[in-house]
Amino acid sequence: MGYRVAVIGATGNVGREMLNILEELDFPIEKMHAVASRKSKGVEVSWGDKTIKCEDIELFDFSTVDLVLMSAGSDASRLWSEKIGAAGPVVIDNSSAFRMDPDVPLIVPEVNPDDIKLAKKKNIIANPNCSTAQLVVALKPLHDAARIKRCVVSTYQSVSGAGKAGMDELWNQTKAIYGLGDARPKLFPKQIAFNVIPYIGAFLDDGYTDEEAKMWAETHKILDPDIKLTVTCVRVPVFVGHSESVNLEFDRPISPDEARAILRDAPGVQVIDKQEHDGYITPVDAAGEHAVYVSRIRKDHTVENGLNLWIVSDNLRKGAALNAVQIAQLLDETGMIKPASGYRSITV
Repeated sequence: MGYRVAVIGATGNVGREMLNILEELDFPIEKMHAVASRKSKGVEVSWGDKTIKCEDIELFDFSTVDLVLMSAGSDASRLWSEKIGAAGPVVIDNSSAFRMDPDVPLIVPEVNPDDIKLAKKKNIIANPNCSTAQLVVALKPLHDAARIKRCVVSTYQSVSGAGKAGMDELWNQTKAIYGLGDARPKLFPKQIAFNVIPYIGAFLDDGYTDEEAKMWAETHKILDPDIKLTVTCVRVPVFVGHSESVNLEFDRPISPDEARAILRDAPGVQVIDKQEHDGYITPVDAAGEHAVYVSRIRKDHTVENGLNLWIVSDNLRKGAALNAVQIAQLLDETGMIKPASGYRSITV
């Protein structure tokens, strides 16, 4: 006994991770549906120890399910999420379509779980941008201890943030360069193999990109609108795992040791921070893991009450699929949906 669940976008990177994590965490499911566009109807995806066939979103009756995990992009979400929510199930949407809607909560369970009650307005809950999610998990406990006045973030975002096509481009360009083949970019604006690109999304009038704007707007909505935040988003030739170099200014002195102690006790965080040649976390280390990792915690001597951090997480997991499943768990814990059996809660 359990929930009737549909995963929309089940053939994509995040959709597949959603299916994996629902199974990993023993979320109680009576019936699982993989849903996708008409062109993917009949495509098989893994679910536990078996496979299920994708169903056509145009023909699917959403009144027959309790919970929908949506990972099909902003356009699909704008077209479908409100219709699905009106049919009865709660929609957990991984796109940017509803993140800044005042009637839709933007949830990271370790940070703002009480906002879940706002989901009743539209039956939609938004998942934040992958880079935002890992940032606020690390900032929340520090902000509670010593208010953050200013935050400067530079991201190092893996190609999986651009989907399977991004991963394919890195792989194909790398092979082409070694084999003297065609390494011209197709998805990214410049070569991504053996390169970094200081541009993700689209330019805005002020010179920032919409990816950068998402991070500060979402952090303000989730955590605190008074934090002064500036961001530079960079794409790097890494398959999975986003990294962030973060500079913080607090309203009171906070030492690196105090910050380490606070973060070690924080939900969803693991501190890997030794002054040794390998005493820090990298994207390769974090891939496939649940935690938000924090390393290189050190004082910034150039500002009053300043600290530097290095934050790494698997962007397909905590940045997307895992956070969505944790929201589903939160819906269950708060009684907003009623399961027929229990599950094993995540601990990291």
